[in-house]
Amino acid sequence: MRVSVDPEMCYASGECALRVPSVFTAVDGLGAVIPGREETAADEPQVRDMAERCPSQAIRIQ
Repeated sequence: MRVSVDPEMCYASGECALRVPSVFTAVDGLGAVIPGREETAADEPQVRDMAERCPSQAIRIQ
């Protein structure tokens, strides 16, 4: 599984980086996954919770 943030949908609320800073960060003001965490983070419960709570629904788990 893989986690990603869709930059087209993200409106930079910062919730992901605030709630799960070990996985998410901000790049050019938008939410992003920390490089190297794309695949390992997808199974973490807090990442799944953040995907459900993302205000712009930009976090994807595939």
